[in-house]
Amino acid sequence: MTTLHRSVVRAQLAAARAIRGGSRRNERGDVPGWVLITLMTAGLVAALWAVAEDQLKALFTDALNSARR
Repeated sequence: MTTLHRSVVRAQLAAARAIRGGSRRNERGDVPGWVLITLMTAGLVAALWAVAEDQLKALFTDALNSARR
């Protein structure tokens, strides 16, 4: 391998590292946190809906009826 070839390969590797960047490694933990928050929120909504379905329907119907008047 010639000196010029080594220099080109080193430059390409440095460019590839810069493109990939370190920010990708720093953000790896964010996705599972957002997934957990989303799942917990969906679970809370489902639990509230199961417990208070009739009251929520009545509240919504009353709100619509009072808006029509």
